[in-house]
Amino acid sequence: MDNKKEIIRVDQLNKSFGDLHVLKDIDLTVMESEVVVLIGASGSGKSTLLRCLNFLEMKNGGDIFLDGEKINKSTHDLNDIRQRVGMVFQHFNLFPHKTVLGNVIEAPIHVKGENKANAIKEGKKLLDKVGLEDKYDVYPSTLSGGQKQRVAIARALAMKPEVMLFDEPTSALDPELVGEVLSTMKELAEEGMTMVVVTHEMGFAREVGDWVVYMHDGRIIEYGHPNEIFDQPREERTRSFISSVL
Repeated sequence: MDNKKEIIRVDQLNKSFGDLHVLKDIDLTVMESEVVVLIGASGSGKSTLLRCLNFLEMKNGGDIFLDGEKINKSTHDLNDIRQRVGMVFQHFNLFPHKTVLGNVIEAPIHVKGENKANAIKEGKKLLDKVGLEDKYDVYPSTLSGGQKQRVAIARALAMKPEVMLFDEPTSALDPELVGEVLSTMKELAEEGMTMVVVTHEMGFAREVGDWVVYMHDGRIIEYGHPNEIFDQPREERTRSFISSVL
């Protein structure tokens, strides 16, 4: 390790919904500037793990650390923590009554108390960054799915998070729009953004991931470098999953 700092650590994380045990003894560490990609069949617990990392779901057991600090509902304001852990969802959740720029500057102004002129300047920079420099003043209803998702990425970045979580960000998109969102994510990775990504896009996992984590039935079955996971998986279940998706 080249003195990277640990951004997220999860120790023995467990999560149940009623009788359904969704996450089982999950251990995971994400270092600064790493891209960790979670793969596995639907229902394997990937999205629930992300939602626990963002405290949208509360764990039933285990510990979650951010920057080496153990985070708990009783000791931390989770809204503050969520500002540090950006999240991009499968469905874009944009405000339909606000312009594209209005969506991006909403949280910096109202949650962080940023000066409006500054928020606008930063918001425009972020929209330029995701290739939407001509869309500041339009409403989300006029955008394609890929453009909406890029607005959602800009909106998450506007809070200057330490880590970005992506929950299947391309699975609601038409196939021809997937590439533009993945290339935006790839640029973020190249700039050193720490990312945890749940995706079915195996090409992205192989090309951009530093680590690939294969989950099955609420457990981490195997993790390693993309080439190890895709070309020489150690576990039979990983092999069978990889051969079904490639």
